[in-house]
Amino acid sequence: MGSPRLVLEVGDIVRQRTDVIVNAANSSLMGGGGVDGAIHRHGGPTILAECMVIRRTTHPDGLPAGEAVATSGGNLSCRWVIHTVGPVYRDPTQLDLLASCYRSSVVLAGELGAESISFPLVGAGVYGWPAELASRAAIVGTGRALGAAPGLAEVHFVLYRDELAEVFRAELDRSRL
Repeated sequence: MGSPRLVLEVGDIVRQRTDVIVNAANSSLMGGGGVDGAIHRHGGPTILAECMVIRRTTHPDGLPAGEAVATSGGNLSCRWVIHTVGPVYRDPTQLDLLASCYRSSVVLAGELGAESISFPLVGAGVYGWPAELASRAAIVGTGRALGAAPGLAEVHFVLYRDELAEVFRAELDRSRL
């Protein structure tokens, strides 16, 4: 199928019409602020109910940073929501753990048979990652995993501010993705 088409846009991730929307979740999977809160609000009670099952069964202590799990899209336009937890920013040595959020999400999207996926900039909100480092993690983590999702035709990076998009574009121009 070749390399997927990359789309960078400023917008609201809950309005995306891709197969998968990635949630920058907290480890409880019970909703929160930012992207996480918006996905739970717009997705409705089905997403929360499925997250509760995940917590009772496979992740009773919460979802570890860098890993990903999937639920249905609930009331959203997507088929699935992939929930991933970024590490809270303390220092740049955790960049690979943040990149794992993207790798895990792309691999899971491939397992689900998704053809398109939309990412927020995981970690760049309340978790405190500088935009440059968060962008680098997104690009590196996604790029390393694309071979595991050969059916993925589109990868969207949906950023909520123009300034973030400018930083992301500069990092993308420096990369080989």
